Amino acid sequence: MTFGQAISSVFSKYGQFTGVARRSEYWWWVLFVTIVDFALSTLDSTINPSSAFGLFSTLWIVVIVLPFLAVAVRRLRDAGLSWKWLWFLLLPIVGVIILIVLLCRPSR
Repeated sequence: MTFGQAISSVFSKYGQFTGVARRSEYWWWVLFVTIVDFALSTLDSTINPSSAFGLFSTLWIVVIVLPFLAVAVRRLRDAGLSWKWLWFLLLPIVGVIILIVLLCRPSR
């Protein structure tokens, strides 16, 4: 799956938690979200350097939180795991590391 196909796929399945997402789809999506967030954070800091949270970055997070969770659930399912592994996100640093490892697992 290419970069553009992955982004199109995730947005077309905006809130769809059923099915599976291959590793390429998930990680291309993560790259896209990171690039856009970096660009919007830079824009926010140039507009209002004294603010910790910018308007554009906050709106971006609101827009992508549902598709991000949906593609993560589909990716976990593709790796043969349950969506319940997302609860590890509540653990500050260790939980994120554990989830990254789980999301890198091969398809089953």
